[in-house]
Amino acid sequence: MDFRTMVDVPRPGFEIGPQERILCVGSCFADSIGRRFVEEKFRATVNPFGVMYNPASILHTVERTDCAPRVAFLTLGTNRVYILNETGEIVDNCRKRPQRLFTERELTVDECAAYLRQAVGELARRDPDVRVVLTVSPIRYAKYGFHGSQLSKATLLMAADRLAESDPRCTYFPAYEIVLDELRDYRFYAPDMLHPSQQAVDYIWERLAEAYFSQAARRFIEEWRPIKEALGHRPFNPESDDYKAFVRKTQERLAALKERYPLMEV
Repeated sequence: MDFRTMVDVPRPGFEIGPQERILCVGSCFADSIGRRFVEEKFRATVNPFGVMYNPASILHTVERTDCAPRVAFLTLGTNRVYILNETGEIVDNCRKRPQRLFTERELTVDECAAYLRQAVGELARRDPDVRVVLTVSPIRYAKYGFHGSQLSKATLLMAADRLAESDPRCTYFPAYEIVLDELRDYRFYAPDMLHPSQQAVDYIWERLAEAYFSQAARRFIEEWRPIKEALGHRPFNPESDDYKAFVRKTQERLAALKERYPLMEV
């Protein structure tokens, strides 16, 4: 008997290779996945102007950064935005200014899709071969009430689906569904019971790697893992001959790996 429902993760029409140039923009879930790309030595830029929760703010980041990735991950957190009354502009951060200066409202499916379409167009202008992976953050927003949070996620899901269906440069990765439909247990949440736990993030990373990474990327990660662990080792006696030999051996292995992967940054 199978006591869980596995979420299908279709393979996209492209693969992510080792040291690929990656851009991750969006909610704090984008930070979590983005850190894994950095740790595994992809040339990743992660939320260069801070966490962005809604499609309009994600567009603002794409427009402001000069990054030209081959693969971009846009992670949608909420469809709620704050508009500065003085200018009528959507702000990315209220910077703790008084609430009376802003008007809060919800973006429609059409508006969310339009902002995302502009972001994809801007990325494609820099690299016509760019591929954009759309995800919806599994983080729940208790601030809006759980019914309100679900309505917000539904709006984002519909907007993401619209782009994935209409634009061949876009694909959808079901991080939201993996947490809610496959893991679906509070042991996969952080102590606040709202954010995915590290274990859940690790599992989502594994599912992403299985579907999106090339054989070369998976092979590099396997070669890099023991070196990464060695570099993170903290000795009891850093002046000992054994530890100095260990460091020397690790540096030799690192140099050999960098020779095989010249784009690797350490």
